[in-house]
Amino acid sequence: MSSSILVINCGSSSLKFALIDTTTQHASLTGLAEKLGLDDAQITFKHQGEKTVQTLAEGNHAAAMRAILAQLQGRGLFDSVQAIGHRVVHGGERFKASTLIDDEVIAAIEDCARLAPLHNPAHVLGIRTAIACFPGLPQVAVFDTAFHQSMPQRAYLYPVPMALYREHGVRRYGFHGTSYRFVSAEAARMLGKPLEETALVCAHLGNGASAAAILGGKSVDTTMGLTPLEGLVMGTRSGDVDPGLFGYLASELKLDVNAITELLNKQSGLLGLSELSSDCRELEDAALAGDGAAQLALEVFSYRLAKQIAALTVALGRLDAVLFTGGIGENSSYLRERVVKLLGFLGLRLDTDANDRCVRGQAGCITAPGSVPALVINTNEELMIALDTAALATPAALTR
Repeated sequence: MSSSILVINCGSSSLKFALIDTTTQHASLTGLAEKLGLDDAQITFKHQGEKTVQTLAEGNHAAAMRAILAQLQGRGLFDSVQAIGHRVVHGGERFKASTLIDDEVIAAIEDCARLAPLHNPAHVLGIRTAIACFPGLPQVAVFDTAFHQSMPQRAYLYPVPMALYREHGVRRYGFHGTSYRFVSAEAARMLGKPLEETALVCAHLGNGASAAAILGGKSVDTTMGLTPLEGLVMGTRSGDVDPGLFGYLASELKLDVNAITELLNKQSGLLGLSELSSDCRELEDAALAGDGAAQLALEVFSYRLAKQIAALTVALGRLDAVLFTGGIGENSSYLRERVVKLLGFLGLRLDTDANDRCVRGQAGCITAPGSVPALVINTNEELMIALDTAALATPAALTR
């Protein structure tokens, strides 16, 4: 019987999972529970090309976890599970690496909920539910923020009173760190260089988007900050805006802080600019059909991204490659083309045919020979979580 890691990514109304054999790096069972807390909650399982959907009568996270447990048992996979790895968005300054979960760790993740109120409470719920359903298995937390704990103070401090940092943890933390770890290692392999000798700017582009400067495999700067709102234009998030916008909107529209935060998180970005959709695919189709608002939204997205990539090279001192990953980064040749062309002054020259080929899982270099490389790399955060979990929770590791 092979040994596998069950990877859990728990959201407020969803639960994504994958059962990964860390030797073969293959996921034998994956799935997604959606609409948790609603009457039409359901869970989808995928196993060896077969897809099954079942309703969740109770419709909560515990019901989803019990359904996963039943699937594992019914398919004879339960005995292969040696540990469970949990994605946790925010670890604050406390967690600089993945860690085995105990009561103290759970309490620390709960304390970080003030920094990630939309994410950490759901992660804690997933952890507690997994412990109840799999009481004999080690559980590991893998933090999105941990990778960025190598940033120097000049990169993570805000120019606000230092008491806010000392007493309230107000600083830049960064996110998507698990993806950046995987992609930077893949880039080093593709470039034929030791990771410790690379200088990379990576753009993780999806509904949430960020970019990071990675020097020698370590984060030295990134675009997201205290929260995942700072930085790039995203699907429904504004990214960088003038902080004075809060006061202006409060005065002009009589909105409170919560309403303005909601507006910037859920009504802005590509959706707000286009007044059409937050989905990049829909906007590209509309733009190619001549929709001016869609064209403008994608132009703002591309320009802001190129500007941030250029700025991040300051933290590196040189540039070995630009990396594109995430759902948009891996599939949107339209946006990649515009970004690479804007970065021509840094020595990037697009290979249009190569760029058009790198979609739907096809990775590779999209720039011409002699250019600073731009690489499309398919990220695998679930595998990174599984590998970290195996390293911390295998019998050999637990007895060291």
